[in-house]
Amino acid sequence: MMAKVFELLALLLPLISSEVDLNEPYISSESHHYKLRPYHDFQTEEQRLLYHLMRTYERSVRPVKNASDTVTVKLGMTLTNIFDINEKSQVLTINVWLDQEWRDELLAWEPKDFSGITSIRLPCDSIWLPDILLYNNADDFTSGYYRSRAMLFYDGTVFWPPPTRLRSLCKIDVTYFPFDDQLCILKFGSWSYHGFQLDLTNRSTNIDLTNYVESGEFELVRVHQKRRVVKYSCCDEPYPDITFYIHVRRKTLFYIHNIVLPCVMMSVLTLLVFYLPPDSGEKVGLGITVLLAFSVFMLAVAEKMPETSDSLPLIGIYLTLIMFLTSISVVMTVLVLNFHHRGFVNEDVPEWVEEWLLNKLRRWVGIKMKPSNTIAKVPYSGEKAKKRRPTIISMKGVNKVEYEMIPNGDTATEQNNNHGSNNNTVVRQHDHLSLVETTILTSLQELLQQQRHQFQQESRAEKWRMVAEVIDRLLFFIFLIATLAITLTLLIMIPVARRLFYDDQFDEKLFGRN
Repeated sequence: MMAKVFELLALLLPLISSEVDLNEPYISSESHHYKLRPYHDFQTEEQRLLYHLMRTYERSVRPVKNASDTVTVKLGMTLTNIFDINEKSQVLTINVWLDQEWRDELLAWEPKDFSGITSIRLPCDSIWLPDILLYNNADDFTSGYYRSRAMLFYDGTVFWPPPTRLRSLCKIDVTYFPFDDQLCILKFGSWSYHGFQLDLTNRSTNIDLTNYVESGEFELVRVHQKRRVVKYSCCDEPYPDITFYIHVRRKTLFYIHNIVLPCVMMSVLTLLVFYLPPDSGEKVGLGITVLLAFSVFMLAVAEKMPETSDSLPLIGIYLTLIMFLTSISVVMTVLVLNFHHRGFVNEDVPEWVEEWLLNKLRRWVGIKMKPSNTIAKVPYSGEKAKKRRPTIISMKGVNKVEYEMIPNGDTATEQNNNHGSNNNTVVRQHDHLSLVETTILTSLQELLQQQRHQFQQESRAEKWRMVAEVIDRLLFFIFLIATLAITLTLLIMIPVARRLFYDDQFDEKLFGRN
């Protein structure tokens, strides 16, 4: 029995004492036995590196070996496009790359141990990420950033630039719309870490515009970024943040073509209300039509503006003033029409109106007096008629007749011009006139009275028409000056002056110093 044990030990001793490398593949040609290589021998260098880094990594804790150390996160922004500025909801939408850089002490390695690898790309969900968010976010804070891969370097530096679309609340100032500038502020900071745990600093001196694509609606005037440290009432620790400023200016060509020019053209129509003759019957109708057109433009502008009482848009003020002028023009047109037709109600033109409007102001507004034959010379009546003895009335086909109105009505003198001597003049008493002759004289007197009354009425009506024309022309020049003053002031002078004198103080006043 003992002999067999010693014989077995003699056979196993050479195998135990022999140096065999179990990590090397071994194939025995005699026994045809295989020795398998370990699993890590089939991995690439990056796989081995990733396995080396992640086997004990915990992404839910800060990447520092000492709990009292601070993680410094460098934050920058690459602006690629201004997608939209919604004036009504006061929201800025932009496309950016949010560049974030920090050092993860737990993800460092020696490049010589892994075939000289100095950097790798790995999923961002597998490592610790700073909880940097947009404080004035217009969304519900659940969308987050695009989960792009992070770049990891051998010294533990992590660079993660996720492309994202940001929707930020932006206070819209519509005072100078459509010639307005807007300053939108984007404030980024850590939500759960205070400044002693996570320090936020600028990665660059300003927003990167290398890949910026120009917007068709807004012009990018300037950008700025600034680091701030804020202490909130809830906590004693400081909370650093990075604030980005984006100053944009609206391109006005679209609004000039679709809003400003139509408003100016309708303002010209307001002037034509006074240039239209009163007899056309369309003066009031034209004024009301222009007023309704301005109302439609007011509604279109109001739909685009935010529902705020902080300020009124420049174009809205312009439309309101022009609508006010149009309303006044309709009222004045009614008065002009009243003056135009007042002569037919037997009302004389007051002397002061005739003196100032027909004699003085008429020449100032460029209205010429109509020819004298168009205004009838009205014979005097009443007491003045008694002082004027001879009155000659020319009638076609009738001989010249001279008559004298005698208060007592005693005599009438009738003269036949075909005879030159006094012997041909016959004076008869009224009592001896024949019935035919009396009828003729009575008819002539009635005809003369009718003509006298008609001449008076025509003269009165012509004077009132002239008064209406002078007032119409005067209002035309007044409204022309008012329209030009409003248009030049609100649509040209104020916007140009603001851009010339306000831009120089824009940086220092609103951005401040770093």
